[in-house]
Amino acid sequence: MTDRPRGRPWRLLVTEACDGASNMAVDEALWRGRQAGGAPPTLRFFAWAPPTVSLGYGQPLAGDVDLAACAALGVGLVRRPTGGSAIYHDGPERELTYSIVATAADLGIGADLLETYHWIGRALARGLRALGAPVEMVPVAPSGGPTPAFCFARAGSYELEIGGRKVVGSAQRRQGTAFLQHGAVLLGVDAPRLAALFPTTADPLATLTTLEAALGRRPGFDEVAHALAAAFEAEHGLALEPGGLSADEAALAAALAAEKYATDAWLAGAA
Repeated sequence: MTDRPRGRPWRLLVTEACDGASNMAVDEALWRGRQAGGAPPTLRFFAWAPPTVSLGYGQPLAGDVDLAACAALGVGLVRRPTGGSAIYHDGPERELTYSIVATAADLGIGADLLETYHWIGRALARGLRALGAPVEMVPVAPSGGPTPAFCFARAGSYELEIGGRKVVGSAQRRQGTAFLQHGAVLLGVDAPRLAALFPTTADPLATLTTLEAALGRRPGFDEVAHALAAAFEAEHGLALEPGGLSADEAALAAALAAEKYATDAWLAGAA
């Protein structure tokens, strides 16, 4: 545990699985609230229904993901407000997604982007190790080179690997003093779907692994969420308080889902 003052308690938000537009709208509502100073820093765990591909904020729609395969398989498609590459979110049976909305001051560190990645990565690593997974944190990675279509095709600075293969993928975006970070923790994997959805990625399985592969069993969503929440408290001295959306956050999220994240313009990157 660090010697950082406990300060303001953090909210722990665990939400039901929902569609991509609703998930991204909730995170933007939380992010806006923290920017305005009226909402607490928040750690959120969530899942997706139906399974969904999320594109990075600046990622092209055409070419990186097989849109026809998404339609044929009943897979949703949404653009995140955070950067990075596309991820296939295969429901709570195979993935836990986290988001963090906070400021650097909430973390008790400087404003450098990599400092926030490192702070978050330390807690994620602690939680997964508590489950028995021998995760290792990637050192600062060199920048440059083409951005892969598939998030798990390459590990970035302070992301987590097991045996040299990526098990958690994360992306962040900042506005003002507040940031939003998303991350996907792979519990298991549907290999045929990955191949169908990312045809330009030669072998999606070559660079990733899962907790199921590491542990010899697939841990449940609730088990992983509990381990990660405990790790954030132990690693950083947080006081996580279970809570829900405020009435204002819920109303804003509903509006953002309908007027932004579910629109063709936003998905195309034109909004």
